[in-house]
Amino acid sequence: MLGLVAGVLGLAVGVFGVLAYVASRHQRREMAGGDEPALPDGAAEVLAAIGRAYIVVDAVDGVVRASPGAYAFGLVRGHTLVPPELLDLTARVRRDGVIEERQLELQRGPLGQGSTILQVRVSTVGEEYILILADDHTERARTEEVRNDFVANVSHELKTPVGAISLLAEALDDAAGDEEAVRRFAARMSKESSRLTALVQDIIELSRLQSTDMVDRAREVDINRLVADAVEANRLPAENRNTTVVIGGTVEGSVYGDAKMLTTAFRNLIDNAIRYAPEGSRVGVGLRSRDGMAQVSVTDQGPGIHPDDQERIFERFYRVDSARSRHTGGTGLGLSIVKHVVTNHGGEISLWSQPGQGSTFTVRLPEMESADAAPARPQRAAADTGSKSAAAGGSREQGVRA
Repeated sequence: MLGLVAGVLGLAVGVFGVLAYVASRHQRREMAGGDEPALPDGAAEVLAAIGRAYIVVDAVDGVVRASPGAYAFGLVRGHTLVPPELLDLTARVRRDGVIEERQLELQRGPLGQGSTILQVRVSTVGEEYILILADDHTERARTEEVRNDFVANVSHELKTPVGAISLLAEALDDAAGDEEAVRRFAARMSKESSRLTALVQDIIELSRLQSTDMVDRAREVDINRLVADAVEANRLPAENRNTTVVIGGTVEGSVYGDAKMLTTAFRNLIDNAIRYAPEGSRVGVGLRSRDGMAQVSVTDQGPGIHPDDQERIFERFYRVDSARSRHTGGTGLGLSIVKHVVTNHGGEISLWSQPGQGSTFTVRLPEMESADAAPARPQRAAADTGSKSAAAGGSREQGVRA
C-alpha cells in the first residue's frame, strides 16, 4: 500500500514538472513577443523597397533587422554587427545624433582574400534605433582605379618620346655645324617620332575598340584570310629583322565577327612575336578547327615569359622588360588590344611560355553553326617569300622572309 502511494506521488510530481516547463516556455514566448522591437510605422516597407543592404541595430548594437545583402557582405553574423568600423560609426551617431557617411574597405571572407568597398550611411531611426545602409562600390572603385592608372600611364608613356624629341631638337640646333652629329640626332628623332606615332595610334585604336559595338558590324568572316592579311601587314617588320613567318593549317568553319577588329588582333599578336623573337629566327602561325572552335596559335623563339609575369601580360602598358620594349619600340598596348577584341567575340586567349623556350599565344573563337559542313576554303598566300619550293610541293606552310 505504501509503495502504491509513493508511485502515485511520483507520477503527480512528474506531471506537475512537465506542466510547469510548458507554462514556462509559453510565458517566455509571450515575453519575447512583447519585447519584439517595433520600428516606426512604414519603416519596414521602406527598407524592403530601398534596394540597398540595410541593418537596424538597437541601443546596445544588437541586430534588430537586416537584409540578406547585409549577411552576404559579412556585415552581420547571427544577431551581431561584425565590422568594428561600423560599430564605431554607430556609437558616434548614437552619441552625436548626426548622420555619418563613409566609404569602407572590408575584408572579403574569413581568410581576408580580396576586399569589398562599401559606401555606408548611418543615421538614427526613431528614438532608440540606428539604421545602416550599405551600397557595394567595389566595381565602381575598381573601374575608377583602372581609369586613373590608364591616364597616369598614358601621360608617362607620352612624356618619354615627347621629352626625347625636345632634347634632340635642341641638340640638333647646337650641332648645326657638325654634319655627322646632325645625322645621328636626326636618326634618333625619327626613331622617337615613330615610337610616339605608334603609341598614339594604339591609344586611339584601343579607345575605338572600346566604343565600338561589335554586334552592329559583325559578319561571317574567314579566319584563314584574316590571318593571311595580318601576316602580310607584318611583312616589312619581319624583313627588317630577317624573321620568317610560317603559316600552317586551316580553319574549316567561319566565324561571326568584325573582320577589321579581328585582323587588328592577329596583326598585334604576330607583331609582338616578331619584336621579341631573335633576329633571323622563325615565327609560327598555326590554324585549326577543334570542338567547334577556330584556333589560331602564334609561336615565337623569344626569351619566354616568367610565370610571375604571365598573369599580367595582358594589362595595359605592362611590359616584362621596359628597357627591351623601348629598344623594340613596343607600346605595351598590343596584347591588351588583342584580349579586348577576342573577349568581345566570345572567345578566349591563353599563353604558354617557359623562360628560354619561347612563347605561344592561342586564340580560340566560336565557329558559326551550319547545317551543311562547308569545305575548307583555300588559304591566301601570306607574302612573297624565298620558299617557293615548299608552295610548289603542295605544302600548306607559307612564309615571310627578309
